[in-house]
Amino acid sequence: MLFCDFMNCLLIYLVHKVIVCEVKFVELKNADGCESQDGLLKLDRQMCFALYSASLAMTKLYKPLLSDLGLTYPQYLVMLVLWDNDGVSVSALRERLHLDYGTLTPLIKRLEAQELLTRRRSAEDERQVMIHLTGKGHSLREQALGVPPQVASASGCSLDELEELKNQLNALRQRLLNHLESGKS
Repeated sequence: MLFCDFMNCLLIYLVHKVIVCEVKFVELKNADGCESQDGLLKLDRQMCFALYSASLAMTKLYKPLLSDLGLTYPQYLVMLVLWDNDGVSVSALRERLHLDYGTLTPLIKRLEAQELLTRRRSAEDERQVMIHLTGKGHSLREQALGVPPQVASASGCSLDELEELKNQLNALRQRLLNHLESGKS
């Protein structure tokens, strides 16, 4: 579990360092000592930009590591889920990865074309499409074992720090999703 979600771990680390440690959200005062909102729209104060730029950095870090496996980052995420739990439904995979069907279906088709997985209708409920790893898909796991330690090393964090930061980011994601589901603007 410690190595399985390094995208989240490094994002948490960067968000923590950039937002919590370096970009304190303090009140801005103008020359008269009154509160000023001028600083609210500064790029460096935006959590969204910290997350976005951290995500870009993470993708750049993963790209050469995954190209050796013949995978893109989104394909790697699909494979991580399947290595952990082979034989999941497309809908369960969609929920686990927080992707829509329009994004997930082409990913699955490309992985199927690479002969890493197969799609089959469920015997219990033919409306469900189940995803299963092939022998080649299972074998790729062994090659992928070298990726998480390289990402962890690049983060400069201890495993405990990465785990704590991942938990913080997961909690943030959940609070944001709860807010969106509540219908508040």
